[in-house]
Amino acid sequence: MRYLITGTAGFIGFHLAKRLLDDGHFVVGFDGMTPYYDVALKEKRHAILQRSNGFKAVTAMLEDKSALDRAAELAEPDVIVHLAAQAGVRYSLENPRSYVDSNLIGSFNILELARELQPRHLLLASTSSVYGANEKMPFAESDKADEQMTIYAATKKSMELMAHSYAHLFHVPTTAFRFFTVYGPWGRPDMALFKFVDAIRNDRPIEIYGEGRMSRDFTYIDDLVEGIVRLIGVVPSEENRVQSEATIDTLSRNAPFRVVNIGGGQPVELMHFVETIEALVGKPAIRKMLPMQPGDVHRTFADPSLLVALTGFKPDMEVEEGVRRFVEWYQEHY
Repeated sequence: MRYLITGTAGFIGFHLAKRLLDDGHFVVGFDGMTPYYDVALKEKRHAILQRSNGFKAVTAMLEDKSALDRAAELAEPDVIVHLAAQAGVRYSLENPRSYVDSNLIGSFNILELARELQPRHLLLASTSSVYGANEKMPFAESDKADEQMTIYAATKKSMELMAHSYAHLFHVPTTAFRFFTVYGPWGRPDMALFKFVDAIRNDRPIEIYGEGRMSRDFTYIDDLVEGIVRLIGVVPSEENRVQSEATIDTLSRNAPFRVVNIGGGQPVELMHFVETIEALVGKPAIRKMLPMQPGDVHRTFADPSLLVALTGFKPDMEVEEGVRRFVEWYQEHY
């Protein structure tokens, strides 16, 4: 098949594009190469993808609709996967406008593109952050999610809402998947695992927020990609509505639209995560314990039952093995 994927120089987009290329598909990658973090890392990811004759890259911002149109002409996509976004919870406190530009205007441009192209399936990356202040655990897709804690989460929930309206009005089959703390090789330098490994190896203190009493439903990158690949083949329709009293399907009654968690449902305490990193790096961290930061939540915990019902798959990588693979990559890369 032919794919248009946004964010292919990013962590998740790189891994998804590589998997699809390895499976024999044609991929056009679209990325803005923004300097939110080291552009050299993004360029190295794209360089790996460009080893394949099945990959073509277009460098431009999501806000540039004409550039998206050029990428679409090159791709002639059967499937569009929209992963590009301004990420980072804490950065949204410093530069909220970048989230509006990328996650709202940029995502609107993707929706307009899908309206014009009518792909077989449009898939959009959302986040567990949309659950915001919810206290019910685990987070199920059918839970109310109207109390986002950051502008980042608010823009992602808004994207979901816009996508539903486009699915309804223009009959674009759409799946929005909510990620839960993705980690692994080639990860972003602003994420906890990368920062902790880098700091410990270089004898710098690590900042542990919430006094270490937080927990996260960590999802290893290969598991996430497997979930996405399987969902690509599950085009939202009444034919695949889940009929189970135990699992509530989010398939809309008014549109070919569905929201799906991609998480394993196994939250890990932050201090266990830190201790695992210390053991694998081979030295203790200099720990700087700090209070909760604005926008943080104490716990994320996915209900993966809908993902399992639709695909037969659930992320199951043990955090110890996932961190080991990241540390090995980091030591080789740096």
